[in-house]
Amino acid sequence: MTQALYVINLLLPFAYLLTFLFYALDFFNEKNLFTNSKRIFLFITLLIHISYLLLRTIEFDHPPITNKFEIFSILAFAVSFSYFILELLTDVRGTGAFIILFALIFQVVSSLFIENNYIVPDVLRNRLLGLHVISALLGYSGITISAVYGLLFLVLYKNLKSSRFGLIFNRLPSLEILEKLSFNSLLIGFVLFTIAIIIGITWLPTAFPNFSYSDPKLIGTALVWIIYGAGILSKFLANWYGKKVILFSLTGFILAVLSLILTTTLATTFHSFY
Repeated sequence: MTQALYVINLLLPFAYLLTFLFYALDFFNEKNLFTNSKRIFLFITLLIHISYLLLRTIEFDHPPITNKFEIFSILAFAVSFSYFILELLTDVRGTGAFIILFALIFQVVSSLFIENNYIVPDVLRNRLLGLHVISALLGYSGITISAVYGLLFLVLYKNLKSSRFGLIFNRLPSLEILEKLSFNSLLIGFVLFTIAIIIGITWLPTAFPNFSYSDPKLIGTALVWIIYGAGILSKFLANWYGKKVILFSLTGFILAVLSLILTTTLATTFHSFY
């Protein structure tokens, strides 16, 4: 099985590269030659990736979350899977190249530097922790995709304001659809993020009896959750729309990334397993 893992680990970057190329060629080619085949390639890539993650879990007897490069692989899968679900729900296929590119980068880094021989702390072997981390990464993937759609919204908005009707105008969905995609991605990310928090709260007292709610990671996560929750409520209650929704999504994403970086690199937290 170790040999199989080695082969699939080498195969995955090429699978993501091929999928990205199909989406990119479809975006830049006006004849829509790859409209149907690109989704098939993404589906196959996801099947290969989930097989790899399951094999790795069985082989090493722990969820694939025990080092940074396993996390990168999970991120690649989470971004691709989140986009795949969104594409199925909306049938908007013209933006995939911009999303799959992130997954490709994450998986290339993972495949190049992932380790197999290292000591795994017992706490990282917990299956509930695995669900917690995977839910959190899926949540972060959702808000990342939301931010990408937000950037595409601003690019198209700027082109329309300056009356430039080129490739971007022809190939991207309308501003209304991009706003909807951005908000739906954010909403999916928020729900998954909430699930991760609930699992974490359930598991935390058992794993760390002496933990503190003043832990920087918990505070940062709670603030990000509150900010996104307030923004979603504002969308529904205050009828936010258009550029205001997009700017909120991008601002929330920047704050989430800053919180993640600061609590991971500068603060002392029980989340520091690596």
